[in-house]
Amino acid sequence: MISFIIAIILLVIGYMVYGRIVEKIFAPDDRQTPAITMEDGVDFVPIKTWKAVLIQLLNIAGTGPIFGALMGACFGPVVFLWIVLGAIFGGAVHDYMCGMISERHKGASIAELSGIYLGKSALYVMRGFSVLLLLLTGTVFVTSPAALIARLTPESLSAGFWVVVILIYYILATLLPIDKIIGRLYPIFGVVLIIMAVTIGGASLFGESYHIPEITLQDLHPEGLPIWPFMFVTVACGAISGFHATQSPMISKCITSEKVGRKVFYGAMIIESVIALVWAAAGVAFYGETGGLNEALSTIGQSGTVYEISNTMLGPIGGILAIIGVVACPITSGDTAFRSARLILAETFHLDQKAMKNRLVITIPLLGIGALLTQLDFNVLWRYFSWSNQTLAMIALWVASAYLLKNASNKYGALITAFPATFMSAVSLTYILMADEGFKLSASIAYPAGVCFAIVLFAVFLSKLRRALSSVVKS
Repeated sequence: MISFIIAIILLVIGYMVYGRIVEKIFAPDDRQTPAITMEDGVDFVPIKTWKAVLIQLLNIAGTGPIFGALMGACFGPVVFLWIVLGAIFGGAVHDYMCGMISERHKGASIAELSGIYLGKSALYVMRGFSVLLLLLTGTVFVTSPAALIARLTPESLSAGFWVVVILIYYILATLLPIDKIIGRLYPIFGVVLIIMAVTIGGASLFGESYHIPEITLQDLHPEGLPIWPFMFVTVACGAISGFHATQSPMISKCITSEKVGRKVFYGAMIIESVIALVWAAAGVAFYGETGGLNEALSTIGQSGTVYEISNTMLGPIGGILAIIGVVACPITSGDTAFRSARLILAETFHLDQKAMKNRLVITIPLLGIGALLTQLDFNVLWRYFSWSNQTLAMIALWVASAYLLKNASNKYGALITAFPATFMSAVSLTYILMADEGFKLSASIAYPAGVCFAIVLFAVFLSKLRRALSSVVKS
C-alpha cells in the first residue's frame, strides 16, 4: 500500500518538477496558435484550457490504462515502477512534444512531422503506419466497450448490437465539428472517469478484504513471460503510448496559448497514469496474487475482469458507475482515433475538411474497414496494436529529438527525448523478435539485437548532437 501511495505522489511531483524542465527546454512563447490563425469551425476551434485537458485525457485514456494495466499487473507490483518512471520521463514528455511541435507546424500530424524532421521516406511510412494503428485502435475501442455494455443490458441487446450503436456514434463524432459532440460530452465523461478512479482506488486502499502489495523487482507472471520486453509493451497507455502521438496534434489545433501546453499534454498523461496505477493496484488487491488475476483475464476476459472487480468492490450501484467510466474511456478514444485517421488522410490527399462532402469521402470507408475488423479476435488485435503502439512512440520520440536539435536554444535539451527514444527502440525491436506474433526468436538472439539497435540509433543521435553544437559555436 505504501508503494502505491508513493507512486501517486511521485507522479504529481513529476508533473510539477520534470514537467517544468521539459516546458523550459521547449520554450513556449506568446505567438498565436493555429486555433486562432486557422480557425475553421470544424477541426481548428478555440477551446478553453480546462476543456482541452479533459478532451486530451479522454482521447488518450482508452482501454489501455485499464486493460493494459490489469494485464501488466500479472507481472507483479514491479508494474508500478514502469507506470511511474515511464510516464514522467517518457509518456508525458512524448505527449507534450508531439502536441507542441504539431502546434508550431499548423496542427500537422505525426506523419507530416516525421517527414519534416526524419525525411520523405519517414513521411510515407508514417502515413500508412499511423492510419493502420488508428484503425486497430478504433476497432479495439469498439469491441471492448460493446462487450461491457452488453453485460449491463438485457440479453436481447447483444454485443453485436452495441458494436453497431458505437459505430454510428463514431460516424457522428468523426464528421461533426469538434466542439459539437466531443467538446460537450467529454467534460461529463471526464467527471465520471475521475469518480471511477477515486472509488476503485479508495476501495483497493481501504477495503478490509484487499491488500496492495509493495513494489518488488521479482517477475511474478504465472506464465513465465519475462518482464523485458513484454511488460513494457503490455502496459503502453499509462506509461508511454504512440497512439497519443496521433491524438496530441488534434488538440494542438484547439489550444489558445502555447503556455497551457504543459497542463493539456503533460498533465493529461499524468492523470492517465494515475488511472493505470489504480487499476493495476485493484487487480492485484482483488485477486490476491498474479495467478488469480491472470486466470480471470484468460477465462472471463478483460471486460469480465473489470466487471467482476467493480461490481464486487463497490456493489451494484458503485460498480455500474465505475463501469460507465470504463466504457467512456475506450469510446472517447475510439471516436478520436477515427477522427485523427480522417485528418491524416485529409493531409495526404489535400482535401479541405471544412466541406462536409470531403469529410464523408474519408469517414465512410474508414468506418467500413473498422466494422470489418471488429470480426477479428480481440486478443489478436490487441497484440498487434500493442507493438504498433510502442513502435510509433519510438518514432515520435526520435522526431521530437530531431526537432529539439534544430530548434532548442540548448541542444543538450534533446537528450530528454533521446533517452526514452533509445529505450523504446530496444523495447520495440526486442519484442517483435521474441513475440508469438513476431519472429519467435530466443532471448539469446532478441536481447542483444534490441540493445545493438538502440545503441546504433543513439550513436547516430550523438553524431547529430555534436554537429548541432559545433554549428552553434561557429555562429
